Amino acid sequence: MELIGQIRQHASRFPHRIALEGSTGEISYAELAGMVERLARQLHQQRVHTLAMALDNGPAWVVLDLAALHAGLCLIPLPPFFSTAQVRHALAVSGAQALVTDQAGRLGSCLDLPAPGEPLDVAGQAVDWIDLADSDRRVPGDVCKITFTSGTTGEPKGVMLGWQHMRPVVRSLSDVVEVTARDRHLVLTPLAVLLENIAGVYVSLWKGATVIAPGSAEVGLAGSSGLDSPTMTAALHRHRASTAIFSPHTLQGMIETIESGQPAPSYLRFGAVGGAPVSPRLLQRADRLGLPIFEGYGLSECASVVCLNSVRHKRPGTVGRPLPHVRIHLTRTGEVQIDGAGFAGYLGETAPPPQSWASGDIGSLDEDGFLSLRGRQRDIFITAFGRNVSPAWVEHELTLEPAIRQAAVFGEAMSCNVAVIHPAAGATSATLAAAFRKVNARLPDYARIAGWITSTDPFTPSNGLLTGTGRIRREAVQRRHRQQIEDFYQKEHAS
Repeated sequence: MELIGQIRQHASRFPHRIALEGSTGEISYAELAGMVERLARQLHQQRVHTLAMALDNGPAWVVLDLAALHAGLCLIPLPPFFSTAQVRHALAVSGAQALVTDQAGRLGSCLDLPAPGEPLDVAGQAVDWIDLADSDRRVPGDVCKITFTSGTTGEPKGVMLGWQHMRPVVRSLSDVVEVTARDRHLVLTPLAVLLENIAGVYVSLWKGATVIAPGSAEVGLAGSSGLDSPTMTAALHRHRASTAIFSPHTLQGMIETIESGQPAPSYLRFGAVGGAPVSPRLLQRADRLGLPIFEGYGLSECASVVCLNSVRHKRPGTVGRPLPHVRIHLTRTGEVQIDGAGFAGYLGETAPPPQSWASGDIGSLDEDGFLSLRGRQRDIFITAFGRNVSPAWVEHELTLEPAIRQAAVFGEAMSCNVAVIHPAAGATSATLAAAFRKVNARLPDYARIAGWITSTDPFTPSNGLLTGTGRIRREAVQRRHRQQIEDFYQKEHAS
């Protein structure tokens, strides 16, 4: 069944049950069904097939997403943490014919966009509609969403998804998490992130629960890394949230807030955490506080969640068991291969994706089917905010600056990134600081460098920090500067 069909059923049986809450008020299931159908008709009249969206969290985001899905459009949600260059790339390669946004002034000046047309009323919020230059690019007809990765290079890849790819995840998660109409799901991450969009919103609406979608600032979010933990923890209390999705960083913030004396959210029954590796010590702290936190694992190419611990099946130290529609096996090298979940392919590539997806993650399965992860096969790290960063990309940007001769970047599972650099001859602290400011201005916030460590010795094959072909041996650099890196993060954490 389509998602709108489920919403209609809930509206027919319980018309006054609240589907959506936001800063502008409450929307019942009957009102939501009507809003989605009316907006879908309006979108049809606009004669667009590919629509981009850059909106803050809120009911308008959810209603527009549902209307595009119902209308058969392809929607491109633009994450708030994307740089201007990444937004420009996403609009260009997708062939988006229009952009709906509440940030027309900022985006218009950065991207040189046309002036907005007549505003569109979405869930009582006036949002700007901007017509874009028509393109001959067309996505396959069954693709209803393109989610862009957070940028393993400067130009993120577009993962194409149809409802047929998302529906199994929605159904499996609703069963595993045991979602009911009594649940109240609080949105704590950007809705443009696939995990919140599918596992948070779609799963809740599928089961007739209430989705609470305040603006990002109302739950303490700013960009992809700014966090006001007391505000987020208070929001969980205020909204009586029973379910929520955390990143390792937001979970750590909530735990520290509670440990400092603020009450734990008493209504929370299921807090999922994922998007990046989670420290076992952090999960132990959550357990000591009595917080119901369940670690999971997923990929955009699998329409988000693949494995999840649950109330009935929980094993600390693992990312849980595969969802009912998923099958996992390991190659001889230990790489996690995923069957039963899929996507329509990458935007701009004609080759269909393989039936068995090679995740790039190394893991092991125990006798009960719980998956443990040991690291990533590819040279990419994931920050504590769940953003993919290619160190080679950032290192290239750094070494474009004359003051920086060599650089190795680190940030796996951390809230900020650090670089070990070998400066050019004559570089001073002032010129290095200026170089980092210039580079950070070009990068999206999740890839920026918070500080640097100076290596007096260059990276060379003779000292083991460089391969014979000139590639940095990052593990060797990290080992050599381990104490300095640890000292940097301890100082950052203390501040």
